[in-house]
Amino acid sequence: MGIYSRLSDIVNSNVHAMLDKAENPEKLVRLIIQEMEDTLVEVRTASVRTIARKKTLERKRKTLDTEAAEWQRKAELAINRDREDLARAALTAKAKIADVQAEIDTELNELNAEMDKLDTDVAKLKVKLKDAKARQKTILARKQSATTRIQVQRQVHDSKIDDAMAKFETYERKIDALEAEADSYNMGEQGLDDAFAELETSDAVEKELASLKQQVKGSTPATSDA
Repeated sequence: MGIYSRLSDIVNSNVHAMLDKAENPEKLVRLIIQEMEDTLVEVRTASVRTIARKKTLERKRKTLDTEAAEWQRKAELAINRDREDLARAALTAKAKIADVQAEIDTELNELNAEMDKLDTDVAKLKVKLKDAKARQKTILARKQSATTRIQVQRQVHDSKIDDAMAKFETYERKIDALEAEADSYNMGEQGLDDAFAELETSDAVEKELASLKQQVKGSTPATSDA
């Protein structure tokens, strides 16, 4: 398949439909992008050759114009000198040049039409390439998101994690039992301390009450008989 045929096929293809139907869109879009980029490189190379060919033809056309004008001058000179035979030969040479000029003009027109179409197709291809790259980013992002979600779901539903959590709960119950056992050893001691603390508090209160009574009695004036 020629470069221009492949370019036309890519430009006329429906990339979105291809991706929607693909079993592996990520792989397909990568191949599409690679194909587009390779085609662009080949088209640019072909364009350089086409432009070079066009410039060569234009230079040749310009040279032929000069030659044709020179044969025209010679034909006129021959007529002025009554040399019809030379004039006829000059005009024949000019006619041959005209045939070559016509061929060059035809090829130049074809090259110009080809380049115009090529420019249009390349512009379309660049748009499609940009769109394909955007789709590639979207597909990769969706894949990454889906992969992450799958990993999270696997972790959530992983029996190993459930087993580990069950073991944690078992260890916590064991620790609770150990702490309860430790507290039970201190229960009697704590009750005795509380009893003595209560006695000491009671004694302090009684002492303070007696002192208060004494102060009140001492400050009350004695009642005299009338």
